[in-house]
Amino acid sequence: MIYSMTGYAARTCAVRGGTLYIELRSVNSRYLDIFFRVCDELRVAETALRELLAARLSRGKLECRVSFFPATSGGQQVNLNAGLLERLRMFDAQVRQALPLAAPLAVSDVLRWPGIFGEETLDLRSVLPACLALAGEALDDFAASRAREGDKLATIIRQRVVRMRALVCDVAPRIPAAQAAFNDRLRQRLLEAVQAVDDERIRQEVAVFAARIDVSEELARLSTHLDEVERILGAGGASGKRLDFLMQELNREANTLGSKSLVAEVSQAAIELKLLIEQMREQVQNLE
Repeated sequence: MIYSMTGYAARTCAVRGGTLYIELRSVNSRYLDIFFRVCDELRVAETALRELLAARLSRGKLECRVSFFPATSGGQQVNLNAGLLERLRMFDAQVRQALPLAAPLAVSDVLRWPGIFGEETLDLRSVLPACLALAGEALDDFAASRAREGDKLATIIRQRVVRMRALVCDVAPRIPAAQAAFNDRLRQRLLEAVQAVDDERIRQEVAVFAARIDVSEELARLSTHLDEVERILGAGGASGKRLDFLMQELNREANTLGSKSLVAEVSQAAIELKLLIEQMREQVQNLE
């Protein structure tokens, strides 16, 4: 399976005292970068979550959000933690006494303060296993979304490979005739320019130049690299870096083909090959 580095998944589950929410989203990155936005109550789960994610992913900039929403029933009166509220008032006064320009605590800051709505704390012994289990479910959904995206990208790359093979097959038969015609013209011009040179020397010079403009090796390497692209796509797994290297090799062969071109058809084919390679590179950079 080919995986894209772009994906999204979110899961929720009910636990004692409230609801857990986990969200995963990722974009392209050269390496695996994991960023957490975890509520204070579940900060201790970050290490286990990192190990769980790193075991399944190899590349991408991943953001993991973990939130806990306390349960509240309709009509239930919510009381503020009077003791904590008093301590916050004292701390606020002390800070502004030492730093007169400091802004006072806003009501929104106070209401978001951990424990402000009561003394009850989250039962980590029961919530942590549920959090890791929920993360596993979200990771399964996340991997499935990346697989769907990766399958679409692989299809696009395969389409470009088919087109490139067609171009190579179209160019290859033209090369011998183009070389023969060019060699004849070159031989005639040399004879007209340097009539004193013997015919054997002219044949040698023409043969040397013909070897320099021979593109059979470039065409063979293009076909070999395209075979490898298809093999990697068929093998699946983390393939982005290998495919990106192959795009560089394909581009090098296309450049050489264009520089050795003798006829307009081959030059045009080299330009189209480079365009197709660039299109594939754009898709490859999205693969894990």
